[in-house]
Amino acid sequence: PELISTHIIVPGIQGVLVTTLAILLSAMNTVREREIGTIEQINVTPIKSWQFILGKMIPFVFIGMFLLIIGLTAGKLIFDIPMVGSLWVVFGYCLVNLIAVLGIGLLISNLVDTQQQAMLVAFFFVMIFILMSGLFTPIESMPDWAQMLTIPNPVAHFVAVMRKVLLKGSDFADVAWNFRVTAIMALVFNGLAVLS
Repeated sequence: PELISTHIIVPGIQGVLVTTLAILLSAMNTVREREIGTIEQINVTPIKSWQFILGKMIPFVFIGMFLLIIGLTAGKLIFDIPMVGSLWVVFGYCLVNLIAVLGIGLLISNLVDTQQQAMLVAFFFVMIFILMSGLFTPIESMPDWAQMLTIPNPVAHFVAVMRKVLLKGSDFADVAWNFRVTAIMALVFNGLAVLS
């Protein structure tokens, strides 16, 4: 209502930053092991595939959460972004979202042969996610078919949650749908990553 563009852009940018870096970093991970030949050493160890995926995921979860802390701090100190809602909801959603996007990145990493392929495929999806996220154009003003394509878009949910919680003071009940959809994506993509 104050027509201050930074209040609407900065929370969305934080969601894009965390998601983009998580997908790109995790997409380069397993394929690097394959390129340098250490994947064979891992294959002969007694760990199960879900343990391997979990081990690859945990460091990036911490990196993503750290990025969110830096983004929220910079947003408050530099741009004076209002933080009306609970930061626990923001961090809880960030955790679920990171698990989903890391599953996408690890799935990409498992299916390609080189780091260059992983980076290009991940960047392709990241560009679609950002353009269809509602960051620059409201999802409500998109055609109906485009609005449907934003449902499996983790960046769109992250942008929506950040704006709802930080600017409007929404609580968990208001963003429960975003949590549910992202949790389903996390299960699907991580399940596929484990299978691959």
